[in-house]
Formats: sequence, structure tokens, C-alpha cells
Amino acid sequence: MASHGIEGDEAVAASSAKVTGFRPRIVAFCCHYCAYTAADLAGAARLEYSPSVEIVRVPCTGKADVIHILEAFAAGADGVFVAGCLDGDCHFINGNLRAKPRVALAKKLIAEAGLEPERLEMFQLSAAEGDRFRQIADEMTRRIEKLGPSPAAKGRAKRTDTGASK
Repeated sequence: MASHGIEGDEAVAASSAKVTGFRPRIVAFCCHYCAYTAADLAGAARLEYSPSVEIVRVPCTGKADVIHILEAFAAGADGVFVAGCLDGDCHFINGNLRAKPRVALAKKLIAEAGLEPERLEMFQLSAAEGDRFRQIADEMTRRIEKLGPSPAAKGRAKRTDTGASK
């Protein structure tokens, strides 16, 4: 649940987006128990974070397969992150441990396809870390804004800082 205001570092990111006309599309695969709950907490606490992040709730990061990550890029994502439980806290015991090598493999595959591996990242946080989720969302937005639009996203409608299509 994002609150779409601007303050601090977000103002710099928004200013950059206005200058270039580019607002990245970032897909976040969030585990239901920790990362999604942290995002919900951020929204409930009215913490402002990048509106570029589109959350896909998964039961566990162990269910986010390489093909899902690659399909997100193929569907026009400029960046992707997988966010799950802290080590030792996975509600499905070791789902987050299964996700780590999958994300590493997906990074390798996107690099082989000509995309910067920095467009993909895995993060771990607890359900109580709404502010950490905000930081992750903003960090990924700044990173992707620096990289620019994904070459794999050619042909999709351009997005601006208002989200309108051109």
C-alpha cells in the first residue's frame, strides 16, 4: 500500500523522472508473511515510497521462480526485486533459501540477454519493517532511474512521473 507523496530523497528521484520523462516500472515479488506485510505496514503508517513499485504477493519467495522473474522483464518491467523473510524466519522453513540461488540464476540470465544484472535484487526483511520496505522501494527506484528504461521494455507505452501513457 503505497502513499505517493514526495519528500527528501524521493524529491530528487521525482525531479530526475520529470527531466527525463521516465518513471520506471518495478515489479516486487513479496512474500505474504514478511515483505507484503511490511509493505502494508508502510502504507498503514503513511510512509511515502515510490509509486513505481508494483507489488505481486506470493505465498513465499520460494514460489517466485526464475521464469516469473524473466516474465516480469519480458512484460515491460524496468526492474524487479524479490523480498522475503529473514534467514531462519521463513514461514515455509526454507523458501527464502531456495529463492536466493534462483535470483542469482535470473541475474546471470538477464546479463546474458544484455540487461544489467543490477535491475534485479533480493531483499530480506521482517513484517515489522515498514520503513525498511520504503527504503528498498526507493533504493530500487533510484537505481533503475540511473540505468534508464529496460531495453527489453521497448514497445511498451512510455510512463511519466504521473503514470500517464503517451
